[in-house]
Amino acid sequence: MKGKNLKLTGLKVGLVVLALGVFSCKEAPKDKSDNKEVTEVAVKSEEPFFKLSLAQWSMHRMVREEGVDPYTFAEKAKEWGFSGLEYVSGLYYDELRAANFSEEAMAAFVEKCNAESKKHGMENVLIMIDGQGDLATTDDAKRKEAVENHYKWVDAAAAMGCHAIRVNLSGSKVPEEWVASSVDGLTQLATYAKEKNIEVLVENHGGLSSNAAMLAEVMTKVNMKNCGTLPDFGNFCIERSKDGCANEYDIYKGISELMPHALAVSAKSYNFDAQGYETKLDYPRILKIVKDAGYTGYIGVEYEGHELGEEAGILATKNLLLKAAKEIN
Repeated sequence: MKGKNLKLTGLKVGLVVLALGVFSCKEAPKDKSDNKEVTEVAVKSEEPFFKLSLAQWSMHRMVREEGVDPYTFAEKAKEWGFSGLEYVSGLYYDELRAANFSEEAMAAFVEKCNAESKKHGMENVLIMIDGQGDLATTDDAKRKEAVENHYKWVDAAAAMGCHAIRVNLSGSKVPEEWVASSVDGLTQLATYAKEKNIEVLVENHGGLSSNAAMLAEVMTKVNMKNCGTLPDFGNFCIERSKDGCANEYDIYKGISELMPHALAVSAKSYNFDAQGYETKLDYPRILKIVKDAGYTGYIGVEYEGHELGEEAGILATKNLLLKAAKEIN
């Protein structure tokens, strides 16, 4: 009996051990899966809700004052940790104007930019267009001329794989006239750009375009999917004075009003405090507005300060964007 009991006891112990082993095996995959899910969530939470592009204007002093070749844009942006490129048309005007913006000159510009962006694995995002005429002038003939002056840039953007061009709405200073002229100019240009699969974006860029409510009104009246805004964090001065800005639109209200129409976003910066925050603009507050609007595209860094060198300012702005994104997660 004793031996039988020992055998039974051994059998029971074996069954218990087997049961525990089976139980452990069944539970192990679940634990592993749970850990994987936790890890994935942690990784996702570290990623910003946007992609980083560099506005070429951030290095305009390098180009204009230090003689840096504007075609090194892709190389430098890659080195500084960006993945998207926002070109500034004016930084290439010396060579393009000399050739009277000929088809050959524009084709050469496109070819060089494409070669550099491909070489460095960068994405061409948009081209910022300046000095091509007033799209909001009340003069119908001049407005049409300005619209047509932008056609070559629409074509260039399409050939470079950009999704958009950024334009200005300069012209009348009378609100009602400005709205009507802006709607007409943008409708003409966006109609042409639609055939090229290019978006036409308006930045709050001084004058009445910095009145966000009015710019939003223009967008509503144009009512075209390929026409939208490019909210800039800092360009809300409607009227300038000798000492600075005589009439500035509320920055946070303005960004909130422009975001429903936003197809791109520009992170302007000027100066930074010891903790790396912008001294005039509340970046976490602004990014919360951008995120709450459901925006997940590129945010372009545009450093415009003077206390830091351009490279240092670019990196400080990029770092602040990433820090602010973590704070609002």
